[in-house]
Amino acid sequence: MSPSDLGHLLKPFVFLDLIDADARMAESMPIHPHSGIATVTLIIEGDAHFDDPESGRGTISYGGVEWMRAGGGVWHGKEMTSGTSKRVRGYQLWIALPPELENGQVDSQYLEADKIPGVGPARIILGSYAGVKSPVRSPEGINYLLVTLAPGKCWEYQPPIGQDVAWLSVSRGAVATPDIASEGELVTFSSDNGVITMQADKKDGAVFIMGSAVRHPYDLKLGYYSVHTSAEALRTGEARISEIETRLREAGDRQATSGATPVFQ
Repeated sequence: MSPSDLGHLLKPFVFLDLIDADARMAESMPIHPHSGIATVTLIIEGDAHFDDPESGRGTISYGGVEWMRAGGGVWHGKEMTSGTSKRVRGYQLWIALPPELENGQVDSQYLEADKIPGVGPARIILGSYAGVKSPVRSPEGINYLLVTLAPGKCWEYQPPIGQDVAWLSVSRGAVATPDIASEGELVTFSSDNGVITMQADKKDGAVFIMGSAVRHPYDLKLGYYSVHTSAEALRTGEARISEIETRLREAGDRQATSGATPVFQ
């Protein structure tokens, strides 16, 4: 999913990438900018290390997450390094921010797996569900869950009142919704769906993510790495990105001894 296709249908969820790569891939990723969005990097298989001046050091594994609210502008891409696993599988999700946040302060969090609460088979990555709230400092009205179902098991999800956008994407196995969604596929639900019932494949079970949210009421104004609510906000964000790039070049090599390079804002 990207902002130029399904992102228009599922906003505030505007970009989704299924990551399945050698664990050292992150170390070869170039530093790049963002503004107007938040990025959520979720690990489903394998692990990665983080080394951040504010969050300290740790390891993100199954169910762990990096939250980065780009707001008015950041450069990043090397804040996590390879862990103990040979491969890493996960998702990166972009969320379009509302006007009061899109050019605001940057906010980042690194949360290890044991810090992410759960309800039944679901981990609450963003938002709250069934009285359980994620510690991620995300905007209100957005839920993002990681669900693992044993072979043949069923699970029901009732989107909170007002959350009229809903979707899921399968990482492993398959799930009936009632149509079958297989590995790598994304399924959207109509706004009047009510309770969403899912059943895992009887042989392999299923691992999938799903999101629901109050629909983002703004048109998407797209830059190369930026998504904003208006042309003026986009110009402000891209000007800030350019300013940060100048300071980033002046700062020189910022790599820590662990190999990580902190987010620059």
